Amino acid sequence: MKVLVVYYSMYGHIHRMAEAVAEGAREVKGAKVEMRRVPETLPEEVLKKMGALEAQKSFAHVPVCTVDELSSADAIIFGTPTRFGNMCGQMRQFLDATGQLWAQGSLVGKVASVFTSSATQHGGQESTILSFHITLLHHGMIIAGLPYSFQGQMRIDEISGGSPYGASTIAGGQGERMPSGNELASARFQGKHVATIASKLAK
Repeated sequence: MKVLVVYYSMYGHIHRMAEAVAEGAREVKGAKVEMRRVPETLPEEVLKKMGALEAQKSFAHVPVCTVDELSSADAIIFGTPTRFGNMCGQMRQFLDATGQLWAQGSLVGKVASVFTSSATQHGGQESTILSFHITLLHHGMIIAGLPYSFQGQMRIDEISGGSPYGASTIAGGQGERMPSGNELASARFQGKHVATIASKLAK
């Protein structure tokens, strides 16, 4: 049973969440978990000006995903930063290239889930995940979120991402805040939850 964690990360927040998602998925017996980055669309000089080039070197070892790899997975967990309440352009461009998979019904019946990040506490995390679901539904995928059995969603003693739609983290206006312990726990829970469902369906 194969689980793909497919993500885009600019400054490392989504990469750290992706690692936690993968950790959770690996807890499920028989799960083969692989992490993949979607292709970058910005020129190196632009990334350098944005201060993202150094951060991206820390996860440059993660292989870049190809569209064809998606059809080999039993479950795909997508990670994207929020861009004005929607997925980032890099993820959009990658998904827009999956027309052939759609035509062949290659992703029908596979489990899908989404996690995200935003600069601010209410910066479109929920709308990003929910609007991402539209593409996955067009592919006939079975959507899993982050159930309330993850008790960390109920916390009010600290600021934290996470909703029934999926795990999320708050990066701060300058990207100064990395995922908290509770946010990483939500990502691990989501990874395990999705892999568990995929394992049951694979049987």
